[in-house]
Amino acid sequence: MAHVSDLIAEDIELYLKTHENKSLLRFITCGSVDDGKSTLIGRLLYESKMLFEDQLTQLEVDSKKVGTQAGDLDFALLVDGLAAEREQGITIDVAYRFFSTDKRKFIVADTPGHEQYTRNMITGASTADVAIILIDARKGVLTQTRRHSYLVSLIGIRYVVLAINKLDMVGYSEEVFNRIDHDYRVFAKEVGLQNIVTIPMSALKGDNITELSRNTPWYSGETLMGYLENVQVEDAAEQSGVFRMPVQWVNRPNLDFRGYSGIVVRGSVKTGDPVCVLPSGKESRVARIVTQDGDLDRAVCGQSITLTLTDEIDISRGDVLATTDSPPGVANQFAATVVWMIDEPLLPGRPYLMKIGTKTVTATISELQHKVNVNTLERIAATQLELNEIGICTLATDQLIAFDPYNEDRDTGGFIMIDRLTNNTVGAGMLHSAVQQSHKRAEWQTLNVNKQAHAALKGQKPFAIWFTGLSDSAKSSIAVLLERKLYSSGKHTYLLDENNIRHGLNKDLGFTDADRIENIRRIAEIAKLMVDAGQIVLVSLISLSSTGRNMAREMLTQGEFFEVLADAPVQAAEVRDLSKADSSGETPDNPEIRIDPAIQTPEQAVEHIIRYLTHAGVLS
Repeated sequence: MAHVSDLIAEDIELYLKTHENKSLLRFITCGSVDDGKSTLIGRLLYESKMLFEDQLTQLEVDSKKVGTQAGDLDFALLVDGLAAEREQGITIDVAYRFFSTDKRKFIVADTPGHEQYTRNMITGASTADVAIILIDARKGVLTQTRRHSYLVSLIGIRYVVLAINKLDMVGYSEEVFNRIDHDYRVFAKEVGLQNIVTIPMSALKGDNITELSRNTPWYSGETLMGYLENVQVEDAAEQSGVFRMPVQWVNRPNLDFRGYSGIVVRGSVKTGDPVCVLPSGKESRVARIVTQDGDLDRAVCGQSITLTLTDEIDISRGDVLATTDSPPGVANQFAATVVWMIDEPLLPGRPYLMKIGTKTVTATISELQHKVNVNTLERIAATQLELNEIGICTLATDQLIAFDPYNEDRDTGGFIMIDRLTNNTVGAGMLHSAVQQSHKRAEWQTLNVNKQAHAALKGQKPFAIWFTGLSDSAKSSIAVLLERKLYSSGKHTYLLDENNIRHGLNKDLGFTDADRIENIRRIAEIAKLMVDAGQIVLVSLISLSSTGRNMAREMLTQGEFFEVLADAPVQAAEVRDLSKADSSGETPDNPEIRIDPAIQTPEQAVEHIIRYLTHAGVLS
């Protein structure tokens, strides 16, 4: 590797020390498909001399084998490492590369241009300070250019390089350059991008990358490398004196030490400073700032530290330590923007896990106000979000959380959404503000006559029996027979049958995935209320969505929910069209009770269920 520094040969320790103290700039390249993003990064790696000799040799071999430059060096191959990327000549996944110059260190993310990989682009942009938006000089401002510019603005990147690339293919025309620059700035103003530097270039030929090109004598601005080395990014989190540190770990190695460990994500803190703990609001002062290398008098943004306080305060992982004169907000309902990242749609009302900073809570989208067509900036009414769509919504959490608006602090204002069952990340979002309701927030009313009192009066233990199965699995017949048997023995019961409820409460719901989930949610809420009333509730519905069934299970306390799977073969149920629509669902892997209508009569199935419930101790 031939980095341009004599210190490597003369004094390696001094070089490493100098390298360690260089500032770090993170940036992304984005734009439409085949605008030259990967080629540009490859050129930057090449010009900064951050390539080993064997990498250059392999690049020459690959360029002749799979390159697109007729045997000349194809710099895109330095970044596009996936076989599918090389075959198609496109970027699919985010590729991160590190390089440095004598002035600065860089981490660059090469993000995909295709619309279907929007989620990958969001991932790459989430930590970037600068965005290089490439435009093919032959094509001008395209839909995907506007799309990525909107996303750059949404993520909070405020410094943009407009790289008008492939200018060699239009004869290095100043007129073409000026027209594209004007067209882009008109759109950029609409999405709030202001700090824009436009550079004419050819990534393939190296024009205006590290040196001003003789092919563009009409341009006297900075080269791309010159801009990246010298741009001063004003980091609000770093410049602000407003201290923030999410607690990652309560450090308790012995009885004499209690510290709170985390990364300072904003501002700075000194020993003796007053701090408050959010969301509780309790206050104290900093006693010590502890690090592996010894105590500090002051810690700044980006440092990992352990704080000890002068007072004993109940602090847990996920709490935020902050300055007392300008604390973050605390709320459990927010105006937010969500970017959806999986094929299964986001559905309002469905619970997800939400991770913000070091805190994880349960969150639901209580209202999806609209989604944004990022190509036209049009707001569109929506009931759900599909893969790569962006929505403006009201989000509710089950706990109070400390936050700052995302445009002030990414760390305390950005979050991800996680599927409760698979633990997969399903969305990313930004909190904008707490929702101030015009009416008093509905609080759960504590009742004098509670579930235990209702159950004692009826002389039974309340619980729910949830029958799952396809349309012709005999689950409804078995549920009817079981209720009759329980009623005859003096039990207080009620049967919630899906067909009956769809005639009334749920008659507004159809059979889309979203409607099926909402159907299950409403029935589960009714079942919960009836269990609270001391009833034995029988629920009969198809409910082949594991998400819906688990949502119902979580509404009841442990030992109050029993799932009965009527395990009929799919073929037996494919008589009716509605069943076919459900037959692709997910049957329970571990139901409490499994019955087989093919070999058990309804009477035998009922006796089997009663034996199980008696053994479980909920029936006497």
